[in-house]
Amino acid sequence: MKNLLTFFRKNDKFAGHSGIELLEISKGRAKAVMKIKKLHLNAVGSVHGGAIFTLADFVFAAASNSHGTVAVAINVSISYVKAASKGRLFAEAIEVAINSKLASYTVNITDEDGSLIAIFQGMVYRKKEVILTDS
Repeated sequence: MKNLLTFFRKNDKFAGHSGIELLEISKGRAKAVMKIKKLHLNAVGSVHGGAIFTLADFVFAAASNSHGTVAVAINVSISYVKAASKGRLFAEAIEVAINSKLASYTVNITDEDGSLIAIFQGMVYRKKEVILTDS
């Protein structure tokens, strides 16, 4: 899993640009953190929904690709349940169903106090292509 952790940290340029750090990855799971900066805020001073979605989507990608084969999103949705404006946001993706072609994931986004900020659900199509990491 260390190779996949390094692979995602190095190769997901948008997540890196957004200030997201992948903390953990294991089969069907991933965790990440994003320190809230001014660039993440919307016009009314809370974290932009797109920033939250990016954080959720990144851990969704890491978890769904954690089996070592390419998985691509085919459907996602997000529900925002509480605003955030400072501190850090955490995302944890958990695989809830998997077969040879499809897999489903739930991602919870929480703040530093553990309060739920958003719930993201996604489904991937599992391809046969192997993810090539540097060994």
